[in-house]
Amino acid sequence: MHQESPASHDLVRRALDALLTTERHQRIRLTMTVMAALLMLCCIAAMQLVAAAGLTKAGPVHWLSLVSAAGLVVVYVLIRSGYSQRWEDPALTLFQISSSILCTAVAYVIMGAARGIVLPILAVILFFGMFGLTPRQMLAVLFYGSMVFGIALAIAQWSPEYGGQPLALTVAYMVMIIVVLISCTFLNLRVLAARKKRNELTQAVASEHERAIRDEFTGLYNRRFMLEVMHIEGARAQRSQQPLLVAQLDLDHFKVINDTHGHAVGDQALCAFVRTVTECIRPTDTLARWGGEEFVLLMANTTVENGERLLERVRAAVQASPVVLASGAAIHLTVSVGAARLQAPQEMPVGLLRRADAALYAAKAQGRNRVAWADDLIEA
Repeated sequence: MHQESPASHDLVRRALDALLTTERHQRIRLTMTVMAALLMLCCIAAMQLVAAAGLTKAGPVHWLSLVSAAGLVVVYVLIRSGYSQRWEDPALTLFQISSSILCTAVAYVIMGAARGIVLPILAVILFFGMFGLTPRQMLAVLFYGSMVFGIALAIAQWSPEYGGQPLALTVAYMVMIIVVLISCTFLNLRVLAARKKRNELTQAVASEHERAIRDEFTGLYNRRFMLEVMHIEGARAQRSQQPLLVAQLDLDHFKVINDTHGHAVGDQALCAFVRTVTECIRPTDTLARWGGEEFVLLMANTTVENGERLLERVRAAVQASPVVLASGAAIHLTVSVGAARLQAPQEMPVGLLRRADAALYAAKAQGRNRVAWADDLIEA
């Protein structure tokens, strides 16, 4: 079996990149434009075939084909150059459909006895192009198409050069054109409505998922989701032999803050604490609210030395960031931290958390406002 060489694949890829660009949105616009152009060229070929068979005058068909092809080139150049991006519709969808309908109406006039091929051409234009329009634009196209074809049918009926067909046939053509316009508009409106409903459902599912994994008060991940993350990161760390650290953070004397100042001030202190910690950790770290004033920090692919520096930075930042109340009084916060690193090859997150929790109790027993490590407890 013949297989294409990598060089030919690369040549095709480079040709497509040159034709359609590599920018995603531009590539989509140009792909749709090229496909529409290919369909229009097929329609032009059909008209040329009719003219070659002597069923209509060749001159007007040649001129219409030339104008249509030139329009396709102009639209492609405007989009490919990026010039169209300064307009509200960078894909020029409405312009392409409007001009195509106009050209199709002209084709109806000049095709004579072969006018029947215009109806499928019109249907192709509408079905292919109207998916990029808004409902208001679709209705505008409906009225525009009806007006343009009404004029075309009147010319074809009473023009000395192109007229002469029975009135009943003209009325039948008009009825079918209106049916095509209305059907395409209705179908596309239904597609847009279905797309909108799907997007709303997707957003609702995403929003519900966020509510399920987030702590409602602080916006951090909740305990259940953090356990899932720990299982995933733990398995990854064991496969790749990369270090994994877990720390438990607990605000010191938080009950005293609640009892002295009230729960509203306590909530304010919690939010200030979360902001301070979030500013200190890295984007690759995962912080979750474990419950009450206790939090868990997961540090993937982090050595003990780097973890020590990070946690000490967190501790110092919390101590240096008092919470200023509306009255002007300031509440000074401190945090105790217990940390552990993944040790045993098959250690589960529960065991890692248990050792970090033991280190947290040690930090509190040693006077609070400090970082204690589970490895130090074992050595002691």
